Amino acid sequence: MEAVFANKFRSILTALGIIFGVAAVIAMMAIGNGAQQEILEQIKMVGVNNIVITPIIEKDENAGAAAAESENGSTNKKKFIPGLTLQDAASLQQIIPGIGLVSPEVVYTAFAVKSGTRSQVKFSGVMPAFFEVFSLDLIQGEMFSNYQVENGQPVCIIGPEVRAKFFKNESPLGKRLKCGDVWLEVIGVLKSREVTQAATKELGVSEFNNTVFVPVKTILMRYRDRSLITQAMLMNTGEDQATNKDNHNQLDKIILQVTDSEKMTVTASVIKRILKRRHGGEENFEIKIPELLLRQEQRTKDIFNIVLGAIASISLIVGGIGIMNIMLASVMERIREIGVRMAMGARRTDIIFQFIAEATLISITGGFIGVILGVILAKVIMQITGILTIISMLSIVISFGVSATVGIVFGLMPARKAAHQDPVTSLRHD
Repeated sequence: MEAVFANKFRSILTALGIIFGVAAVIAMMAIGNGAQQEILEQIKMVGVNNIVITPIIEKDENAGAAAAESENGSTNKKKFIPGLTLQDAASLQQIIPGIGLVSPEVVYTAFAVKSGTRSQVKFSGVMPAFFEVFSLDLIQGEMFSNYQVENGQPVCIIGPEVRAKFFKNESPLGKRLKCGDVWLEVIGVLKSREVTQAATKELGVSEFNNTVFVPVKTILMRYRDRSLITQAMLMNTGEDQATNKDNHNQLDKIILQVTDSEKMTVTASVIKRILKRRHGGEENFEIKIPELLLRQEQRTKDIFNIVLGAIASISLIVGGIGIMNIMLASVMERIREIGVRMAMGARRTDIIFQFIAEATLISITGGFIGVILGVILAKVIMQITGILTIISMLSIVISFGVSATVGIVFGLMPARKAAHQDPVTSLRHD
């Protein structure tokens, strides 16, 4: 310790490589753990073994015309192509044996009104299986009953944001809320669940917090059924975003839960063939397998984290080389001191222990400072960039252990060089 403190500046320079190496390893592993946690949350959010079917809506300026005129003056009649319907969902569940839960969904944007408060919300028609597929729990109330689902009863389950807007100081259970032109009785409230924008767009995950959920038949019977052509649809009127003359799909989405994860791809292929047959040979739908997309993303992030960890670990090796070089220089500066010690009876093992102890002390001190710096760096990254970082005790133990090992390993060569100095020659060295 006297030798280390006698050369403070040299010791600090020696420790810098270890300090930044340990800090980099901890920060990079924290980013990797955060990315993994986000992936696991997204997998939980989209459900296990889910396949999402969505319609492809093609804009056509002449969609309202019954016929289109070709270049030679003849008329070509357009073939009617059915969109996604409840019958599609029922058929898939009956035909494919590997399908467990099926959750059709239709979504509109409507204005909810209660006691003078008016706000835009998502108005979603679902089946009870929807909440099981996405692992959604109620904080109050109960789920839809079979009677309410089959008869399209005017009941709803609301998200936490809807409750905060319309039922601030009262229990919403049993109260009525007007969505569009329909008065609904609130029978349940969902627990809060955060959904990222990427998950909503890429993975087909619904935004749950600001949504009013009703039985799907309630929307089709009491609100609007797009598969039935109406004057409002042809005129493209109404405040609802989902109402347009190009969208004649009864459903906006069908979520299928496959019982065997190994058969996801095969099941998706069978679903595609069945729907094409039901839709007149047209592929006017898109099939997504969110879990496979997430696993691919996880694999990409794992590779990225390995690369980052390897790059950060190089700093530890560079720091070890720095310790070795500085200690070798220290040996050359302290040859006379080594000679005096050996002349007074110090053994080679004593000299080796002395120099290894100095290198290890510098490494451990640098590792301790690096741990503190790494924790601070991970917190700063999360605050500035918004990237989730999770600091694990494993990363701290590994980086600190490696720093101590680096000191011992790279301090060994200078120590051996010092121990093998000739005492007589060393005493004559200036």
